Amino acid sequence: MIDLWFVIIAFLWTGYFVLEGFDFGVGMLAPLVSRNAAEQRQSLQTIGPVWDGNEVWLISAVGAMFAAFPAWYAGVFSAFYLPVTLVLVGLIVRGVGLEWRGKVRDTRWCDLGIVMGSALPAFLWGAIFADLVFDSVPAAVFGGVFTLTVCTLHGAVFLALKTTGPVRRRARAAAMAAGAVAIPVAVLALSSLGTFPALAAMAALAAAAALIWRRREGWAFAATATAIVLTTLAVFMELRQQPLPGLSLAEAASGSYTLTMLSWIGLITLPFILVYQGWTYWVFRQRVRATAVPAH
Repeated sequence: MIDLWFVIIAFLWTGYFVLEGFDFGVGMLAPLVSRNAAEQRQSLQTIGPVWDGNEVWLISAVGAMFAAFPAWYAGVFSAFYLPVTLVLVGLIVRGVGLEWRGKVRDTRWCDLGIVMGSALPAFLWGAIFADLVFDSVPAAVFGGVFTLTVCTLHGAVFLALKTTGPVRRRARAAAMAAGAVAIPVAVLALSSLGTFPALAAMAALAAAAALIWRRREGWAFAATATAIVLTTLAVFMELRQQPLPGLSLAEAASGSYTLTMLSWIGLITLPFILVYQGWTYWVFRQRVRATAVPAH
């Protein structure tokens, strides 16, 4: 049961990083790939139907940690109280910006909130997990830079996949520029792990850059998503040995009765989350075109 729930938690975090990763990237890049209000609206509409649903993965991952590994949960969120608080502030600011920009005349503050509310969590989640693995401030900073650049690349590829016209062309150019930064950063960040998933993640990022250059946006998005999956796998392989200094996974876990009850709950709720997410992406699978901005 302990190993099963560790795998479930790793799966939930992986889903969150893959899905919110392109959300963060789109939020950061939308002002850069847009030249007018209609294009800005087009860019943000690519994540409009899904961004809040993607955050369900974070709620599920944190809730599962709290229930299955309370000592691990308490240790992580106590040690990283300030950065986790800043993550929540960023997510709130981003949510307010996304919800309000269609309801106000001057959207500049909303757009700034979306950019900052996307960049802050993208950086801080990498810093938190890098510090958990390496227990080093320089490693935490570099881990934050790594996730920030990878989310930028992931979001640029997603924009190129989901838009048409000038935004699509600029998103493709942004993806190639982001790849030029993300790949060397990934080599430096992941080579210290030295595991097969980490090495494969580097190869996936290189493949994404080549594919976006060849205008194969769908395959490029699959490659960036694969790189995030493999990176998260490498991180959780390290955490499996020792989730916190001086704390083993068995010591951090709840009792067998609690884990059994959680398994029944997860058996009911997890398929619902997967079906809901799959249906949402299927419904909104078409590319987004620029439309005139309605008058207020």
